[in-house]
Amino acid sequence: MARYLISFDDGAMPFAGEELAEVAEAGMAVVREAHEAGVWVIAGGLRDHHEMSVVGTDGAVTDAPPSYKESFLGGFAIIDVPSREQALWWAAKIAAACRCAQEVREFVPDPLA
Repeated sequence: MARYLISFDDGAMPFAGEELAEVAEAGMAVVREAHEAGVWVIAGGLRDHHEMSVVGTDGAVTDAPPSYKESFLGGFAIIDVPSREQALWWAAKIAAACRCAQEVREFVPDPLA
């Protein structure tokens, strides 16, 4: 089994009102399905990138996003599946439910996990 990060950019889900409720319901249906399949690890949406803090190697804290970044992580899911093809299949389900493209990346294997 391998763990995959499925993620989307901040601002990729600009929904409001009734549409937001529909998207949330569709997303939770995929979460339940992934739980039942035994592949779900964890997921979460992140607050706006303007609320982020950056901690430098010297410990200095900056309460603003780095100016060199063009995009920021908006939310993610981590799944544990046997193949990249299965990770892409789950990402497609999440993309359809959340109505936005998803990035898929494999974690480097962790012998302690």
